[in-house]
Amino acid sequence: MLQPKFWLSAGMFLGCILVLGTDDSAAQSFKLYVGNSRGDDISVVDLVSLKVTGEIKAGEHVHGVCIQADGKRLFATVEVDHTLRIIDIASQQTIATVKLPGRPNQCAATPDGKYVAVPIRDGDSVEIVDVKQQKIVKSLPIKEPHNALNTGSNRYIYVSSMGSHEIDLIDLEKMDYSAHIPVGGRPRPYVVSQDGKTMFVAVADLHGFVIVDIAEKKVLERVEIPSDHAALRKLEYETQDTLTHGLALTPDGSELWVSSLLDDSMYIYDVKAKKVTGRVSTGMGPNWIVFTPDGKYACISNTDTDDVSIIDVKARREVARVKVGKVPKRLAIARAITARGKLR
Repeated sequence: MLQPKFWLSAGMFLGCILVLGTDDSAAQSFKLYVGNSRGDDISVVDLVSLKVTGEIKAGEHVHGVCIQADGKRLFATVEVDHTLRIIDIASQQTIATVKLPGRPNQCAATPDGKYVAVPIRDGDSVEIVDVKQQKIVKSLPIKEPHNALNTGSNRYIYVSSMGSHEIDLIDLEKMDYSAHIPVGGRPRPYVVSQDGKTMFVAVADLHGFVIVDIAEKKVLERVEIPSDHAALRKLEYETQDTLTHGLALTPDGSELWVSSLLDDSMYIYDVKAKKVTGRVSTGMGPNWIVFTPDGKYACISNTDTDDVSIIDVKARREVARVKVGKVPKRLAIARAITARGKLR
């Protein structure tokens, strides 16, 4: 049985968002890292100027990106050569490459940077990489894994199984699964509430999400969001059963923002009131979403227009659309670091 302390979340959610301080000066020094899935790089967007300020070469077809909690190392999974790249953020250089047994998907790192979990989509496994040793220390079987997620724990990491219609929980002390949570469909992105009790999961063929009781391991509600368009246009970079491929909770946990591939927009769901309260247009093919830790901006990757929508959360309007690399997907945010490796 899981220990209660596990369910305490550090306020992190899908996309490796780092809560490293929220004073006024800190709120103005975030960097957004954009994995370009049909390119060989990660675009770096300064969230003060709202412009691209750098590109990190990482290898062809970057699938996943995540960052350890001190913001010093970025991890990227690369599909073409089946590798995990360990990148020094200050120098923007790869410092190590770990060979993987197959095509990697979205990774997740523990806050202390000790472990990175990497789902292997075509290998039906999730690989646990010891960062210091720069090698795989455990391989766990899982049917068609897709996205890994850390919620602020150095012991536990979630990983989704599209083949089994569930989200599985890995205990890194035991190097084994400690829970298998059914989600009532083929899971896409998912996020966990701050108290660790509730999971919100996008599933295939649903324009919306399901609400899951984690402890009880059961679906509580299936939320379908009404759309302007009844049918999905032909998508070049996503399967036709995917209507929602991005969702995230605001840092205060009050709102769930849900991407719509039907309407090229984000829908805003009030968690307490249990209703949609707003909508913001994005670029075409909204894919992934992360919030700045201060809650000021929501950042959404748009696969079909090769850009990122930056949305003012309070005003609920797009304030910038930033051109990045080819077919951007996964995103991560961290405090800006100087060339000497210091936060600013």
